[in-house]
Amino acid sequence: MTTELTVTRGRGAEPRPPRRDDNDDIGSGKLSWRYRLTRLDVKYSPYVYIAPFFILFAVVGLFPLLYTAYISLFDWELGADEQPFVGIENYTELLADSQFWTAMVNTFSIFAISTIPQVIIAVLLAALLNTALRGRTGWRMGVLLPYVASLVALTIIFGDLFGVQYGSVNNVLELFGLDRIDWQAERWWSHVAIATMVNWRWTGYNALIVLAAMQAIPRDVYEAAWVDGASKVRQFFSITLPMLRPTLIFVIVTSTIGGLQIFTEPLLFSPSAGANGGASHQYQTVVLYMYQSGFQSQDLGYASAMAWILFIVIIAIAGINFLLTRRLASSGEA
Repeated sequence: MTTELTVTRGRGAEPRPPRRDDNDDIGSGKLSWRYRLTRLDVKYSPYVYIAPFFILFAVVGLFPLLYTAYISLFDWELGADEQPFVGIENYTELLADSQFWTAMVNTFSIFAISTIPQVIIAVLLAALLNTALRGRTGWRMGVLLPYVASLVALTIIFGDLFGVQYGSVNNVLELFGLDRIDWQAERWWSHVAIATMVNWRWTGYNALIVLAAMQAIPRDVYEAAWVDGASKVRQFFSITLPMLRPTLIFVIVTSTIGGLQIFTEPLLFSPSAGANGGASHQYQTVVLYMYQSGFQSQDLGYASAMAWILFIVIIAIAGINFLLTRRLASSGEA
């Protein structure tokens, strides 16, 4: 039955109900195809819109991850006719490998002395850029320049700066009466040099992310705190840091993932050392050792086992950092 309504035109008129066909009888359970299509559109369209990302992730992210786990259970060598199944032998051999543990300690050492100062300096730099500086746009763009520059070029330049005989850093140390440092041969100092490269590249990038979050904090919160007599330092620790919590968690988690996967800086720090990370592997990271095992020794099964152990370590450290950051930032103790 066709429904006909007389509607008054003009302001104050009641909205016109949707037109219904003669066979559109919702009350009796008989729905038109257009009504069914509309319901399907509302119900499933959001999933269709986000599906391309997950399909792409499954192809280029999830499949390699699972295939790496599969390869890690075999004695998989490039060029071999057969790849015999060895179970968890690659994992047990890896856990007894002293070179692997040396690489793991090197990775954590470089990660600690690069990520912690990097995040602290990024927050302080963002707070400085958030003040009324002259030419603020220029300063804000300037801190991003190290990130824009080529990583290979930066690594070669820093490798020259930390040279033993003609490096500028040693020349400056001599001006202050200090001894020259063999940055590539000594384990601790090689970590400091590599961490300096990492901090130079990523501090400005993280500072801009924190700055964007700082500018989203409502101004009236600071005005109320100022009226109550809170100093700038008090406002920073009691207002700014707690309200930056989601951004700080993001920065710390991404810095953790990147810091534990460091590869290019130690590889190019001394081109003659290559993937060995020095004569005694003094700055060889886990990813560098994985590259050496997989593509130089051509033992893909062993390298795949290493990749999975590193994956588990990264997930654990990122989770711990997430919990610590959320707790410290929420209590305002950071």
